[in-house]
Amino acid sequence: MNKYEKLRAKKNQALEGAKQDISNMQTVASESYRVAKVAANVQNIMNDIDKKFASVTKLDSVDVKFLFFATALQCIRQYWLTNDSLRVGDQEASKFVKKYVPISLAGPVPYDAFKKEGFIGNTGISGANHRYTTLGHDPLLGWIFGTANILTDTVTKNNFLLESYNTVLVGNEYKICEATNIGHIFLESVDRVQKDYKDLILAVMKHAVHLASDAFTTMGLPIPIINSLSPDLSSKLLKNGIDVYSVTRGIAVSSFINMLIAAIHGLFYNPAQYSSREIYEVKTRKILSYSNSIASASNVIYVAISASLGNESALKQLDVGGILVTIYRLITDTKFINQVKEEFLEKEFHTIVMGTDYDF
Repeated sequence: MNKYEKLRAKKNQALEGAKQDISNMQTVASESYRVAKVAANVQNIMNDIDKKFASVTKLDSVDVKFLFFATALQCIRQYWLTNDSLRVGDQEASKFVKKYVPISLAGPVPYDAFKKEGFIGNTGISGANHRYTTLGHDPLLGWIFGTANILTDTVTKNNFLLESYNTVLVGNEYKICEATNIGHIFLESVDRVQKDYKDLILAVMKHAVHLASDAFTTMGLPIPIINSLSPDLSSKLLKNGIDVYSVTRGIAVSSFINMLIAAIHGLFYNPAQYSSREIYEVKTRKILSYSNSIASASNVIYVAISASLGNESALKQLDVGGILVTIYRLITDTKFINQVKEEFLEKEFHTIVMGTDYDF
């Protein structure tokens, strides 16, 4: 290659480099312009993506049918399973337990005592109030105080001073015979367990059997914490069937209905219609939240109107368990929907920024 050809080759190479630089500059300028347009229209883009999310997750005709069906099931549950339904009397519960449980575990417990045997004075414990007056019947604290009462043949009241009394077994029931104190009860309990740890096991088992038999009776068991803070409120709730049994039953049945609706609605998922399973689940969660809210709101309104009209048994219709499930669903479903929405917005916005066409 002669000198002239070398110069021409260098010239052509320089020209190609210049063209490539110009092309690169045009690409950078174009990309900068596109990014600038995106930055200038961020709010509009986000609004459009938000509308797209709302459109994708809005309830269609099939979803609305699920909503009405779920609401109907919750309302039917409230109507048929009132707080005072599916219960037995104290005597029936006692007979059932004694039939299937050894007498050593099914026998009477000292914290059932309210009658007196040689004791002079007013204990404030009666057959009508002993379920919320004595700590042995508390579903939470009873595992401590009730067990100690069984170990020491005592009964402890649900008050600030923890008033306690010794009891004596007369026939087939315990009766209050003299006053004692909670310190002595715990010391005696520890001493007895140290002598024979099997006594503690038997006491716990006997307490469990007794609580289980009391839970399904007409009087029921008080709600923990509320019973400790306000025995008077606990008394009013028990009289209207609002206790551990009715609340846990309401939670269980309401949750089962929600699971059933979610499972059936999930069968209608179409991968070709939704970008992800989570997007479709947003619709499921909306159905459950809406149906639970409608059912709980209607229940509260019905109870309020009935009470205002002088219906003394109105509170027996109050679906406390269902209301708790509704509150839980509103919190968890809202959190889930917000998370899915945030991921959807980020994904869609990232797609636009990375170069997908967008009509500005």
